[in-house]
Amino acid sequence: MGDSSSVIQHKLHSANDLKSVVRTMKAMAAVNITQYENAVHALDDYYHTVQLGLLGYFHHIDMPAQTPSTKITPLSKERGKTGIIIIGSDQGLVGQFNDVLLAFMSEKIATIANDKLIWAVGERIYTYLEDSQYMLQKPLVLPNTIGTVTSLVTELLQEIHRHQQTNKLEEVYLFFNHSALNAQYEPTCQRILPLDNQWQQLINAQAWPTKCIPELLTAPKKSFSALIGEYLFASLFRAATQSLASENASRLTSMQRAEKNIDELQTLLLRQFHRYRQGAIDEELSDLVSGFEALGSAD
Repeated sequence: MGDSSSVIQHKLHSANDLKSVVRTMKAMAAVNITQYENAVHALDDYYHTVQLGLLGYFHHIDMPAQTPSTKITPLSKERGKTGIIIIGSDQGLVGQFNDVLLAFMSEKIATIANDKLIWAVGERIYTYLEDSQYMLQKPLVLPNTIGTVTSLVTELLQEIHRHQQTNKLEEVYLFFNHSALNAQYEPTCQRILPLDNQWQQLINAQAWPTKCIPELLTAPKKSFSALIGEYLFASLFRAATQSLASENASRLTSMQRAEKNIDELQTLLLRQFHRYRQGAIDEELSDLVSGFEALGSAD
């Protein structure tokens, strides 16, 4: 009886230690979510500002006084390659984070006829894709803080530019998980290239926020080049930050589930401990009563 009781006590101590770890990780995930979500909101404002700049540019070049040479030309009919950037997770305790994203990506790109170049951000997502039929590029290091996102974005932009020059890269899609309600996440796809007439129509579909007509104060080509650079940078940075926020949301959900399971285990162990303890007390009382009766009979 004593051995069983000590085993249960040991399990209770282990459950308490594990619960402390889970609570710590849960608190860290909650803090990280706030940090990344604040960054996402700031990026959303900046992204919207860049889009307004592009809207102002298109309004400017569509004016009669402007020459049509600055307008975006349609894509060539020659088939090129399609770039796929997928941002996964290398951290543990994130549930089906990578699996859901991979399934979503596979379904979406199955309809793309072009040859595909895959940039996998993260070792785990790269490992999952190694056995696929896609042309994998070199694996990219997944950022784990806001400060390291810039280096990833810079490397991706360099890779895109290099393949545009050598492989006739026609279009680029971004696949990543973004945050949803109640600390959940869902996979999404964003087309960032080409900057064709379809993309221009999406920009022009927005309404200018004031009654003042936008004007360009510098050379149109110079302004457009700067705006496109900021648009691509903001798109990639925003996707990476949303992925980090989603990863921590997934971890927070996992920790909440783990904490609930530990609470249920502790309740079960406490019941067993009390049952064993009550049995030991009953046994001791029985021995005392038997001893007292034996003494009474001897008298």
